[in-house]
Amino acid sequence: GWLFWRVMACGRRSGDSKRQVILFILCVCLCQSAAETLRYSLPEEMEKDSFVANIAKDLGVPLSQLAARKARVVSEGDEQLFRLDQNTGVLTAKESLDREEICPQSDTCTLVFKIFFENPLQLIRGEVEVHDVNDNSPMFPEKEMVLKILETASTGSRFPLESAQDKDVGINGLQNYSLGPNPHFSLAIGTEKDGVKHLELVLQRQLDREEQGELNLLLTATDGGSPPRSGTAQVRIVVVDANDNVPLFEREVYEVRLAENSPLEQLVVRVAAADPDEGSNGEVRYAFTQTSERSRQLFQLNPTTGEIRVVGKLDFEEAKSHKMVVKATDGGGLSAHCKVQVEVLDVNDNAPEIALTSLTASIPEDAPPRTVVALFSVQDQDSGDNGRTECSIDGDLPFSLTPTFDSYYELRTNAALDRERTAEYNITITATDWGKKRLSSRESIFVQISDVNDNPPEFTQEVYTMSVTENNSPMLRIGRMTATDADAGTNARVNYALVRQEGKEQPDVSVNAENGDVYILRPLDYEKVR
Repeated sequence: GWLFWRVMACGRRSGDSKRQVILFILCVCLCQSAAETLRYSLPEEMEKDSFVANIAKDLGVPLSQLAARKARVVSEGDEQLFRLDQNTGVLTAKESLDREEICPQSDTCTLVFKIFFENPLQLIRGEVEVHDVNDNSPMFPEKEMVLKILETASTGSRFPLESAQDKDVGINGLQNYSLGPNPHFSLAIGTEKDGVKHLELVLQRQLDREEQGELNLLLTATDGGSPPRSGTAQVRIVVVDANDNVPLFEREVYEVRLAENSPLEQLVVRVAAADPDEGSNGEVRYAFTQTSERSRQLFQLNPTTGEIRVVGKLDFEEAKSHKMVVKATDGGGLSAHCKVQVEVLDVNDNAPEIALTSLTASIPEDAPPRTVVALFSVQDQDSGDNGRTECSIDGDLPFSLTPTFDSYYELRTNAALDRERTAEYNITITATDWGKKRLSSRESIFVQISDVNDNPPEFTQEVYTMSVTENNSPMLRIGRMTATDADAGTNARVNYALVRQEGKEQPDVSVNAENGDVYILRPLDYEKVR
């Protein structure tokens, strides 16, 4: 909106002349472009200072205005990824962007930035989508997988294999697997509900340890890039003598809900697999398989008891769930698998954060209500009500908060200001979330009120009576008149002058313009003038 105010200043009178009243109008405009977002795209791994967009051209802003209005770009988050050249209006990437580093495990990678202008304040939102390029090959967790399979295993038996990981996404991500030619096994590829592919070796022909005690197979993972990239792993099959009972888990899937502030060593779940065989063939040991490195850092599996405990700091804001696969292996090398799914529950462990974007440190006392003083944002990393925030101003002050968009607020005046009554304000803003245990943060904003010439001088008396003995000496000081002004600075400086009245004889008196001292100019005669 447009905000107008008038400031009037009265000049000093000197002699018979009057200085004219100076009138000037100050206009401040705060424009917001909440209706439209600038959207651009950029392939990852481009060189440093790569061109993103011509902001000045896209916004229709003259280049001269970029520097004059102190245009700048601010990225969301701690790292500033873009640079705006005020001379050319060109937006560039400060560094080469690695999509896998910026947006790990995300199909899309959108970087949000904001363009800020001053004089008047203006906020424009922008997005840069970083496109994936095929710069990562699929990789298996281990270069060699070892499977111990009974020679009595029936055809059609399936044996899970470790999946490969590819940091790229979409068509550049992992697409297919292949198994080197061999007489005993084929490869079965399945897809989970979340799109993750899992592998199984399928026995096509009966094994015979006496005929061949070990087989070596080449497993290849291929992505869909152009050209495609691949990774390989050796699958070593050790054929073992008969152990006719496979460990059996109590459940195929263990589902657990766990608060993100769970202490270290807290028990998550105990998985258990039974094996009716005797001796070492009935002794079961547990290990993680097909489990991400991050989950292994957060959870520890006891290989003997099957207990899974917390060993790292859980963070709902980092990951809302963790999926693990536990492999139970008996002494004869037979194994079974179960899944453990941990849902992380959010707790209110993050206070709102207030970030001041722009501040007008001084405003004139005749600024009209609704004048914008500051612009700031409030963010809370929690979710749901724990991340929902509200803002308030402490105390009864002539200011109010107006929400805009993207959790931004404007601090505005809501009443007339008077510097002579209050010359400065220390405004405390409190941001509070809606969690059951409400967390809050505070930010202080200091605003000074600048003076305008809105108070006339006032004499300390309406009438000053002074006396002098006749035949006085010339330029004799006979008294002083004093006037004060409630304004500040030059607006409070007072000058004195005698008002000359037409048709009347000018008295032999003068006044010091600076201090109000009254002087008799020449000797007086009581008999002529009293």
